[in-house]
Amino acid sequence: MVDAATLATVVVAGLASLFMAWAIGAGSSGSTPFAPAVGANAISVMRAGFFVGILGFAGAVLQGANVSEAVGRELIGGVTLSPVAATVGLTIAAVLVAMGVFKGYPIATAFTVTGAVIGVGLAMGGDPAWAKYREIAALWTLTPFVGGGVAFATAKLLRNERLPEIVTIPALAGIVGLLVAQIEFAVLGPTGEGASIAMTAAGRLPLAPAVGQSLVTLGIALAVAGVLAYGMRSDPEAAQRRFLLVLGGLVAFSAGGSQVGLAIGPMLPLLEPFAVPLTAALLGGGIGLLLGSWTGAPRMIKALSQDYSSLGPRRSIAALIPSFAIAQAAVFFGIPVSFNEIIVSAIIGSGYAAGGSGVSGRKMLFTVLAWIASLATALVVGYVGFLAVDAVV
Repeated sequence: MVDAATLATVVVAGLASLFMAWAIGAGSSGSTPFAPAVGANAISVMRAGFFVGILGFAGAVLQGANVSEAVGRELIGGVTLSPVAATVGLTIAAVLVAMGVFKGYPIATAFTVTGAVIGVGLAMGGDPAWAKYREIAALWTLTPFVGGGVAFATAKLLRNERLPEIVTIPALAGIVGLLVAQIEFAVLGPTGEGASIAMTAAGRLPLAPAVGQSLVTLGIALAVAGVLAYGMRSDPEAAQRRFLLVLGGLVAFSAGGSQVGLAIGPMLPLLEPFAVPLTAALLGGGIGLLLGSWTGAPRMIKALSQDYSSLGPRRSIAALIPSFAIAQAAVFFGIPVSFNEIIVSAIIGSGYAAGGSGVSGRKMLFTVLAWIASLATALVVGYVGFLAVDAVV
């Protein structure tokens, strides 16, 4: 039986979670996916905010389980987050992220939420989850080098005059098709599990699973490449814009699948006594992301697309491909990741492929410092804040 005081605290924690989802939608998941497309004039700021909200909502519901479980249960050992701890952690993280949104600077949401949850967990007497921290640190450290490096190499490839775009862009589209075929969706697998398009389609073929999945994956990649090659022959510029918008949509979908866990993860232990299914929690978090994207994202989209680099279609494509791949890897392994870090690193890499034109070094330095400060500040404030609130409550 849940007493009235506990129920009231859970309600407050739920409101903090919804606010966190709004702040994420207005910030990282709502602004970063279409920022390169807006910078390349492939879509307007307002339309980008509208579509990223819908796609982020879909990603939250279909792919949000892994990261939600990680944030809610794997960042601290020995204790389960209490309603007070979840409320304090979510409120602190949401306020920090919202401050970044209103100031026009991209605060790394994953850093902020992770720091706040660890801070309140340690204040409760929990133990550091060092194995999970090593996984997170590895991804966070590698992201700028892998994302920026792949974006740089891709942009260089697209700028190579010896390789015609009618060949290189469809080839890149085929690689994206390979990745899409391997994405796991909750609706395709059994209860509690996900399955990819390749796995599902291969199950209907009279072949060994590995052979069937390989053939389906290859078929999807060739089909995607073929469609874009046909478009490139008739209208290259229009085909590039369509490819760029599809990439932005895929990144937006991936952002929803990753970022919703930062909002609802701390709520999961609190919802167990009420037998609330994970799908319902993901649905609520997805609505919060949707509202944030529609109401607050345009400001950050403008900041990223115009302040960080003057991107053309080719450099935008180069930035979004590694962003999509890294985002899906994070979703698959259940690691909270900052979309600001992913997309900004890719934008820098693609920008330097053109000699660094349009890339603001001062802005980049400030952003990196903001990322580091957000993690440290959230951890310390979360630790001290919980102790202060717990002493009063």
